[in-house]
Amino acid sequence: MKPILNILAALLILAGGVWFLQGINLLPGSFMTRQVKWAIYGVIAVLIGIGLLVFANRRSGSPPRQ
Repeated sequence: MKPILNILAALLILAGGVWFLQGINLLPGSFMTRQVKWAIYGVIAVLIGIGLLVFANRRSGSPPRQ
């Protein structure tokens, strides 16, 4: 499950970054260019992706068995 969550988190961060850059007109060329709502959606997607990465990779409270 951890690899799937990591891949999903990376995709959210990547897509969110593109949406943000298009929303603030640093990456022009689509219907999202100069649309502030896409910049906001991008920031939200990046934050969710980072949260998902932290959640997927946090250590459990119990020590490993030997």
